[in-house]
Amino acid sequence: MLDASMTQQLKQYLGNLREPVELVASLGDDPKSEQTRELLEEIAALHDDVSASFDGTDERKPSFIIRRASDAEKWVRFGGLPMGHEFTSLVLALLWAGGHPPKVEQDVLDQIAELEGDYAFEMYFSLSCHNCPDVVQALTLMALYNSRITATLIEGGTFQDEVESRDVMAVPATFLNGEMFASGKMGVEEILAKLDSNAGARSAAKMADKDPFEVLVVGGGPAGAAASIYTARKGFSTGIAAERFGGQVLDTMGIENFISVPYTEGPKLAAQLESHVGEYDIDVMNLQTAARLIPAEEKGGYHEVVLENGASLYGRAVVLTTGARWRNLGVPGEQEYRNKGVAYCPHCDGPLYKGKHVAVIGGGNSGVEAAIDLAGIVGHVTLIEFDGQLRADQVLQDKLRSMPNVDVIVSAQTTEILGDGRRVTGLNYKDRNAGVDKTVELEGVFVQIGLIPNTDWLKDSGIELSRHGEIVIDEKAATSLDGVFAAGDCTTVPYKQIVIAMGEGSKAALSAFDYLIRNVAPQEFAEAAE
Repeated sequence: MLDASMTQQLKQYLGNLREPVELVASLGDDPKSEQTRELLEEIAALHDDVSASFDGTDERKPSFIIRRASDAEKWVRFGGLPMGHEFTSLVLALLWAGGHPPKVEQDVLDQIAELEGDYAFEMYFSLSCHNCPDVVQALTLMALYNSRITATLIEGGTFQDEVESRDVMAVPATFLNGEMFASGKMGVEEILAKLDSNAGARSAAKMADKDPFEVLVVGGGPAGAAASIYTARKGFSTGIAAERFGGQVLDTMGIENFISVPYTEGPKLAAQLESHVGEYDIDVMNLQTAARLIPAEEKGGYHEVVLENGASLYGRAVVLTTGARWRNLGVPGEQEYRNKGVAYCPHCDGPLYKGKHVAVIGGGNSGVEAAIDLAGIVGHVTLIEFDGQLRADQVLQDKLRSMPNVDVIVSAQTTEILGDGRRVTGLNYKDRNAGVDKTVELEGVFVQIGLIPNTDWLKDSGIELSRHGEIVIDEKAATSLDGVFAAGDCTTVPYKQIVIAMGEGSKAALSAFDYLIRNVAPQEFAEAAE
């Protein structure tokens, strides 16, 4: 099961074990069970502190638990083979069960251990899903640190009947005590916030104790990371308040136009951004959503950013890098069937539609790339574009049209997503040339129609926004408010690209630096006036 490189890598990691680990498998007579046996035997052969047994009695076969030999009440179960994107999750489960400390703040571990109540998690993932590992690893950590928490992590492709019976049509899909808990990517702190009613109050109290920053960056994507590094290198106290560090890059699969790097993937790039920011004295405040901006003239010389949890952060200069999110169709049925056939991530959810008929809405690069990827998995793809022609790069269009199981419909306005109450059954669209309504029967709809800036919270701040909701900036990344700068996909800068966002974030930071050295700090001004 493991190639030479993976074997060597895993053997090296297992050298960090501090306590014996047990692998207990429940197997059937099927090929996947044989592969599971082979995998566990290979792992056990790599280290004396790892043992594998095959006498498990769980009904879900193949599956296996990972537990510390000295504490059998704390365990995590994998249903199917955690390979592909989940191989790292398997390695971490082995290490954590073996006593190797996770790279998590101690107060988070304490919060896990102190949770009261019984929590039985079941989570479905696909091997091609780049959003799933965060949830898998978060639930693994929680199960191995609190005996009242169990985590069963299920590879949907192996248990297709189970996926169908539970109407799982998007991953990651997480159930708690038999009921749907969450759909989508979550880290351990986000899960804890949903379980622990006091988490928000503790977070707000923690924010309230912070001194004002010289530069406060709002948003943790490529633009925010670049801005914070530049201001920190200038010696200014810098903080980042991010709804999720990494931003939309976390939802991006293949990246082939990041200059000097022929190919990378979004989660990997996001981890590299986080690592680079970690090289400097930057206060990263993750899972913090901005709710309001109060200009400095109203707050004694400091701009105030009010967070959704009620806390406030202050900065002499502020750099806004809140990015953008996927645009919704805004038609009947879209929200009703979200995660029930309406999806936004073809890489994550595509494997759940194997052999089925799906539609992709959008003829730009994202839409055409999604259609190409899906065509290799699903039975048939219908791409629907509002414009009279596709807008994707020609090389992508040529590839798309060469695929035998793809239809392209242009000049088509999607008007409704159809369903039977449980899942998508089709969609209606208007032929814009003929003026007639038509229906396509299908089982999934992937929406890829561009981005909308995350600027709703700024509408009463005095910052000028474009008619599309973008922050209006000048050539130096300055906004209409003195001392407030902006960069990246939330601004009027053309061409929403990672490399451009990084450059714009750096520019905004340099402009903030120029602003700060030319303006007296509020406390210095007050002292001079006395």
